[in-house]
Amino acid sequence: MDWVTGIQHAINYVEEHLTEKIDYDKVAEEAACSSFYFQRIFGILCGMTLGEYIRNRRLTLAGNELSATDEKVIDIALKYGYESPESFTRAFIKFHGVTPSQAKKDGSKLKYFSRLSVQITLNGGSMMNYKIIEKKAFDIIEKAERHTVDNSENKKSIPDFWTRSHNDGTIKKLLDATTDKTYIFGVCYGNLPENARTFDYSIAAKCSENTIVPEGFRKNTIPARTWAVFECKGAMPDAIQEMWHKIVSEFFPASDYQPTYEMDIEAYTEGNMSSPDYRSEIWIPVMKK
Repeated sequence: MDWVTGIQHAINYVEEHLTEKIDYDKVAEEAACSSFYFQRIFGILCGMTLGEYIRNRRLTLAGNELSATDEKVIDIALKYGYESPESFTRAFIKFHGVTPSQAKKDGSKLKYFSRLSVQITLNGGSMMNYKIIEKKAFDIIEKAERHTVDNSENKKSIPDFWTRSHNDGTIKKLLDATTDKTYIFGVCYGNLPENARTFDYSIAAKCSENTIVPEGFRKNTIPARTWAVFECKGAMPDAIQEMWHKIVSEFFPASDYQPTYEMDIEAYTEGNMSSPDYRSEIWIPVMKK
């Protein structure tokens, strides 16, 4: 299944089950990838979380039904997954700016959030420097933390992790232990089997087989894979976020490759990360479509 078709299948599934409890794992199955990676890709492409999309669509349909039918507020609330009229009213006011009761009156202004349709749009040439390379397995030493995609918390918690690692000596310890000071890695692992919304993220560096692991760190082996390596130039974090958007919206839909959904690595070089000339890379394990 190609990239665009898979995401559209997932969106179609969501739309068909808006009045039911939606299993994020099942949504991801429709896109033929893990729940975590689907949510990550969805967020990059759409600028919102899957949960926000579902909530906005449900409140849109609830508003339509309240204004066009004689259904009771409590019945509409239960239909779209709210456990009480109070929680439904709070969400409804936040989205529409009026209460559910006001929505039933003629002339009430309601907001409409339209259904998503995935398309490849040609917006003019866009330059990406990348290479497809085979890498043998290599060892890393890393400090890992568990993060969640719920409410986009990872967008705050991962930068906080980096800030703490610079301040508490983690980066220095990695540089002291590494056998290759070219890069410090940010490694994002696929979602954990016990919770589709959490994932491990580590700050890491290459190490040798005999490296002594300091307390609070762990050693891991990155398996031999085919990698798509994308060059990124510009100040962090904007430059790397823009590159991610290009990768998921331009490269994978049109290329002969697709990600394996195991992990991805952001490789940071030494230098001033706020400089427009700062260079970094994104490494994604891939396979032929």
